[in-house]
Amino acid sequence: MRILLANDDGIFAPGLRVLERAARTLSDDVWIVAPETEQSAASHSLTLHQPLRLRRLSARRYAVNGTPTDCVYLALNQLLADRPPDLVLSGVNRGSNIGEDVTYSGTIAAAMEATLLGVPAIAFSQVFEDGHPLKWKTAEAWVPRVVSKLTKQGWPKHVLINANIPDVLPKAVKGIQVTSQSLDEVGDLCVERVDPRGRTYFWVGMARAETQPGRPGTDLHAVNQGYVSVTPLHLDLTHRATLTKLRKALA
Repeated sequence: MRILLANDDGIFAPGLRVLERAARTLSDDVWIVAPETEQSAASHSLTLHQPLRLRRLSARRYAVNGTPTDCVYLALNQLLADRPPDLVLSGVNRGSNIGEDVTYSGTIAAAMEATLLGVPAIAFSQVFEDGHPLKWKTAEAWVPRVVSKLTKQGWPKHVLINANIPDVLPKAVKGIQVTSQSLDEVGDLCVERVDPRGRTYFWVGMARAETQPGRPGTDLHAVNQGYVSVTPLHLDLTHRATLTKLRKALA
């Protein structure tokens, strides 16, 4: 199995090293194409107004001066065009990608781009609590298990998998739960400050989703209960019930 790895935290991110070690337990044919610098919250953005460069760092390891989407796009259309990967893994992200975070996430976007281009993809994120060390060993232990189970089962085209690893030690993980995306409002952080010249500026961030319990059956609830959350996300954003109603109303 040929596996392509990407992320949004950058080519030198510790989570990418964790993902690489996990991927190498599944295959010897592992390629890495990741952003030169951190691209968190880049979402599904594609670089159109400046040239992209694919820089070779070592065998099967490349850095791109662009977004996670750029990385997967170049990998599939240029670098590996003659023999595309069988699977794309994105992450392991530093922090969760659950609930509304999914719409901003560059980690999700890399998996989304692969799915659009016809390659099955899984996005991985490691949940953590602010001020505490990240439990990378948990991700390293559970990523291969999740990948093995998912690839054995398979999933439809136009669907990507979003997996979140709970903030517990490897042996404390209770198992895997298949969940829906939480729609609980998490909220954003916007801090106003003043620079030394007296000019106002702002720092924008996102509140930690894990501070809320979440509803049973959702990704948020699962990780808070110590489970690996596995959520299938569909590229078709159409809301079918509303579609039917509007067709009748606007006919």
